[in-house]
Amino acid sequence: MAMVQLLLLLSWWFVLMMAVANGRSSDEEGKGKGGSVTYDGRSLIINGQHQILFSASIHYPRSTPQMWPSLIAKAKEGGVDVIQTYVFWNLHEPQQGQYKFSERRDIVRFIKEIQSQGLYACLRIGPFIEGEWTYGGLPFWLHDVPGIVFRSDNEPFKNHMQRFVTKIVSLMKSENLFASQGGPIILSQIENEYGTVEPAYHEKGPRYVRWAAKMAVGLQTGTPWVMCKQDDAPDPVINACNGMRCGETWKGPNSPDKPAIWTENWTSFYQVYGTEPYLRSAKDIAFHVALFIAKNGSYVNYYMYHGGTNFGRTASSFMLTSYYDQAPLDEFGLIREPKWGHLKELHAAIKLCSKPLLTGGYETFPLGQLQEAYVFKGNAGECAAFLVNNDDRKSSTVVFQNSSYELPPKSISILPDCKTVAFNTAKVSTQINTRSMTIRHKLHSKETWEEYTETIPNFDNTSLRAKTLLEHMNTTKDTSDYLWYTFRFQHNSSDAQSILSVQSHGHVLHAFVNGEFTRSAHGSRDNPSFTLENTVNLNDGMNDIALLSATVGLPDSGAYLQRKVAGLRSVRVQDKYFTNYDWGYQVGLIGEKLQIYKKHGSSNVQWRRFRNSIPRQLTWYKTVFDTPAGDDPIALNLNSMGKGEAWVNGESIGRYWVSLKTPKGNPSQTWYHVPRSFLKNTKNQLVLLEEETGNPLEITIATIAITKVYGHVNNSHLPRVSSWVRQSQRGDTNIKKQQRPEVQLNCPQGRNISKILFASFGTPKGDYKSYAMGSCHSSNSRAIVEKACIGKGRCSVP
Repeated sequence: MAMVQLLLLLSWWFVLMMAVANGRSSDEEGKGKGGSVTYDGRSLIINGQHQILFSASIHYPRSTPQMWPSLIAKAKEGGVDVIQTYVFWNLHEPQQGQYKFSERRDIVRFIKEIQSQGLYACLRIGPFIEGEWTYGGLPFWLHDVPGIVFRSDNEPFKNHMQRFVTKIVSLMKSENLFASQGGPIILSQIENEYGTVEPAYHEKGPRYVRWAAKMAVGLQTGTPWVMCKQDDAPDPVINACNGMRCGETWKGPNSPDKPAIWTENWTSFYQVYGTEPYLRSAKDIAFHVALFIAKNGSYVNYYMYHGGTNFGRTASSFMLTSYYDQAPLDEFGLIREPKWGHLKELHAAIKLCSKPLLTGGYETFPLGQLQEAYVFKGNAGECAAFLVNNDDRKSSTVVFQNSSYELPPKSISILPDCKTVAFNTAKVSTQINTRSMTIRHKLHSKETWEEYTETIPNFDNTSLRAKTLLEHMNTTKDTSDYLWYTFRFQHNSSDAQSILSVQSHGHVLHAFVNGEFTRSAHGSRDNPSFTLENTVNLNDGMNDIALLSATVGLPDSGAYLQRKVAGLRSVRVQDKYFTNYDWGYQVGLIGEKLQIYKKHGSSNVQWRRFRNSIPRQLTWYKTVFDTPAGDDPIALNLNSMGKGEAWVNGESIGRYWVSLKTPKGNPSQTWYHVPRSFLKNTKNQLVLLEEETGNPLEITIATIAITKVYGHVNNSHLPRVSSWVRQSQRGDTNIKKQQRPEVQLNCPQGRNISKILFASFGTPKGDYKSYAMGSCHSSNSRAIVEKACIGKGRCSVP
């Protein structure tokens, strides 16, 4: 039976470590919702009821249809009411007029899954979305529309935008998916963060905003529309906030008749190659959500709740294949604690305050220099309070309604009855978990590998010619990351060594002289331009230069996106410039054109047995592997590789760039998700395109699982919000709570506790990485916990 270790620290102090074994349970499916959706200055109103809503961003193409039910169910269990997603124009209309809505593109199936689990949906149609998605979601063919200017009062762009938005709205209507039709969609978004670039378009910017709003409302979805980061959103479109601190930084709705909506509360931040992950704590997220609600907010969306994977070439410039892995659900769909659990408790505490929050009067007053109270009183005498300590260094004791309350630094206490604290944003009682990778296969046998090396083109075997340097993206049309620039010249000199200098707008460049590799260089997301300079050996006579320019995703942001450029801008050999010269071009690589990463295309080239003694740039590698048993997620460890792309059974699992290190000397990403739906039981074909000289013999295949859980509770912690009971007596709402805090142990679904590795009640030391008994320890700690927990999927110890 498969075993997974979990560690838990509790208190007054109590530490546990456990192992878990397998078992299964099923979740009950909810029913879809629908009805009228309107709004006022307090909140969205659904079927006549004001609502406080928590929303989770889950993007359907960044996971697989097989993962959607589990992701949505975990969001629902975490106290989420709404699933929010972008719509990806370039995914659905990659060629003009040719639409795709199958497999990961099946947005109707995704929305219906949301409905089947009894949740609402928010559809962010855009159709410009940014979202760290290549070209901001716009299909590249738009670039070639005559006279087009993206996201402006420009007729060609508006015509195509309206056509696509209408297509999506009509598709949703045809399936009865808007709430006005009985479906789950309660909110839609037009455009995305346009306010950040609007000034660049001068008078055409505001005109475009007014047009976009009127066009969207005119589609008559029967539900409200929003524009995020758009202070001038025209009525009746709601302006919304994006960011990490909307309760502190946002000036609010642009009309007293509109509700305060937070469309993106960033749970971490996107990560680009060469950087470390941004870690945002559960405490910080909870603080800002509670503050936003206290300031009359009523809709908060977590961006991302599950980030997922940028499969294929869908990531924008320099963006990792893994997306928002630090979200409450990690890239693989596993629950990340304490973020998931702490937010679940927060949602429950705020929902206890719903009646006074939504129907009552509101006042705020100071409790100290950096402390304040937000108090809501309902029409029937209900009362809820949010006590805020804005001091991020010191705790504070405040007096509220003749009672004293201790507020930890930078925290908010929520009092659903204006008397008793149900939740404090800084007191995290939820367990912490860590995941581990268990190696299932080592692909170290060179007899199982084959290789094919790309031919370095020269000027003679190119068909596309120009007497100047062509812009990279406009030449490849997003059909490939790669563009070969080739030229030849006569070198008549006894001095074989010369300086090759190439200036590039980005993103990556590999230089070859007479078929031999000489050097690589690259830019970064903040500064994609760079210069490659190297001493090269030339023939006395004719010389062939081949320069492979590579993009790492297309840009996704900024004004006038259609003007963005990539590729070479000048080339010099010694003192001679070749910028305006006879150039030959090849779009893409031979292996790409022949689709040798697919089964049917693999036979289009002559593969040879693996030769690890002579690694060469631009080499394709191929092997097979069997699928690891079980249901745990699967990933490839590509730590031994350099830069390239990987395919499993013809499906691209994304780009990799392991050789680009962070300032700490680490790769930004080494593990690459392989969804189980991509796999067969045996003989799965793995193909890698390696641009550099990585070693495929060190690639491993692993399963991923939660292996350690750590919990810490002391006598200052609060009971779980779920321990509160609401009872109605003579029209009054009384709130009672269990008196003692408790540690709750939760195994991943399908596993039970099989062993307690460490338990201490008293004054234990350390954390989940290192722990020990302290000077005070109850000798029967382990026995008590074993009796309460062994053989169970979850347990609690007060």
